[in-house]
Amino acid sequence: MKVGILTISDRSSRGERLDVSGEVIAEVLAGLGDVETTYALVPDEQPLIADKLAEWADDGTLDMILTTGGTGLGPRDVTPEATLAMIDRVVPGMAEAIRAESLKKTPHAMLSRAVCGVRRNCLIVNLPGSPRAVRECLETILPALPHAIDILRGSVGDCAAIPDQHSHEPRSR
Repeated sequence: MKVGILTISDRSSRGERLDVSGEVIAEVLAGLGDVETTYALVPDEQPLIADKLAEWADDGTLDMILTTGGTGLGPRDVTPEATLAMIDRVVPGMAEAIRAESLKKTPHAMLSRAVCGVRRNCLIVNLPGSPRAVRECLETILPALPHAIDILRGSVGDCAAIPDQHSHEPRSR
């Protein structure tokens, strides 16, 4: 799997704060095994975020882009708007799952405006900026990521396939 990690932070882009959230994403992904990552850091500027998302997704080499930061209510939090402007299709279930699981830990999760979607064949997922929240949210969606990537690659023909009772081969419903 090839993944772009895009950190969105004014302070980190100015060198005023370390990008711990981007490091957490790389650490969690390393636990999956065969994952190649690309990394970039941009300030909270919608055109810069959108340009990087489009550049990476349109390049055709990345399976997924994970963003961190800029998903809250602050006036500079524009990651969802940049993402929505660049995606072809929304994947609401992923963002809903992240918020539902996060609500078990904090009521502040309902303030997240993060979105998930697809541009061309690249899955784009907005994660929060907090290192702890990044880990928790990414762990929530990890079980679905390999299947999502397989679907986007065209490797899965029938998502509704269920195993036949007498064999290990899937059969259609």
